[in-house]
Amino acid sequence: MRSGKRDDGSTAIIVANGNYPRHPLPLSVIEQAPYIVCCDGAANHFIEAGGSPDAIVGDCDSISFENRIRFADRIFPDGEQESNDLTKSVRFCLERGRKNIVIVAGTGLREDHTLGNISLLADYQVEAYVKMITDYGIFTPIRSRTTFHSFAGEQVSLFSIDRKPITTTGLKYPIVNRVLDNWWQGTLNESLGDSFTVDSCGKVIVFQVFGC
Repeated sequence: MRSGKRDDGSTAIIVANGNYPRHPLPLSVIEQAPYIVCCDGAANHFIEAGGSPDAIVGDCDSISFENRIRFADRIFPDGEQESNDLTKSVRFCLERGRKNIVIVAGTGLREDHTLGNISLLADYQVEAYVKMITDYGIFTPIRSRTTFHSFAGEQVSLFSIDRKPITTTGLKYPIVNRVLDNWWQGTLNESLGDSFTVDSCGKVIVFQVFGC
């Protein structure tokens, strides 16, 4: 299932406890991962799918008895109750110097968990280079002027976390020094070419839909 790239200690893939991916892109990310961290119960599905996690992090109360025994040497319990298992897994990676993080299986199953996981990207970016890949596209958090590789017609949505002005270039519906005070207001835009730029000093999460 997993070929894995050479591990230089800087990168980690986190498998969260949402819908396990089916799209080729997130699956290829898992296939090529040098280091994989599973969030607690996500380990069960990952192992059933043929995977072998390098670490299992979280409350660790959802892991099957069989997997608890089989992978006892790579289970890292964290019973702290002020954060969820995804945040615990990100913190685990950062503590080990792994600051290039891709999250998969972070959406689906429960809408409240999905919204929470997506919004947390804005906090993680303070210490890490992080993105979340789903079966439909890529969420990337930013907090300064950023240019994205794209293609004409790519569907793009922006989510402003802290209501700072946003300006865009290269999108069909331009935003000029505007504060987005509700999450829907930056959705359903479209790229005009091979790149677009989002400029803001606030926390913004950019979603790009995969091409056909």
